[in-house]
Amino acid sequence: MAKNMQPIVKRCRALDISPAVMGYTKKSKSESNKRNPGGQRRRKKSEYANQLNEKQKVKFVYGILEKQFHSYYEKAAKTPGITGEILLTTIERRLDNVVFRLGLARTRREARQMVTHAFFSVNGRTVNIPSYLISADDTIEVREKFKNNDALKIILSETEGRILPQWLTFDRDALAGKVVCLPKREDIDFPVQEHLIVELYSK
Repeated sequence: MAKNMQPIVKRCRALDISPAVMGYTKKSKSESNKRNPGGQRRRKKSEYANQLNEKQKVKFVYGILEKQFHSYYEKAAKTPGITGEILLTTIERRLDNVVFRLGLARTRREARQMVTHAFFSVNGRTVNIPSYLISADDTIEVREKFKNNDALKIILSETEGRILPQWLTFDRDALAGKVVCLPKREDIDFPVQEHLIVELYSK
């Protein structure tokens, strides 16, 4: 994945999302040390700028590049239902995101690395593709060889207490998660106007 070298907190502020959405829960020092107190006053954005901002927000949160994001949109547009909602809930089903949601990684970026290094199995089969889409009733489990991994133990201690989405369950002793049902629009935990993304691609 291409790297964005801009600080996470700064990028979050620009896109109007909480750093907690990215897995960063500590308060940012910059919030109380702003050099420009009036910097929040910005010019009114154009319609195109607002549409682009919403697309960039979703791509940033999930760590997706344009080519793959557009592919998700095209599939969502061909699926019966509300295109914007289908787009978001499809992306939410990515394995790297599910690993993050389960608390098996501190951030989605970390989850992608762990998936790539084959830390997890889905229904007993090793999967090392971050974009793999999970289905209802799937079981995501830490592979046996990694269950005593020191780095994983640190991650679990830091993510303990993370609120689990209703569509997932997690057995902390077995280090296994279960997909109770597919995610719904209300499970998306950051502000996004997905209809603007649809409008952008529909032009």
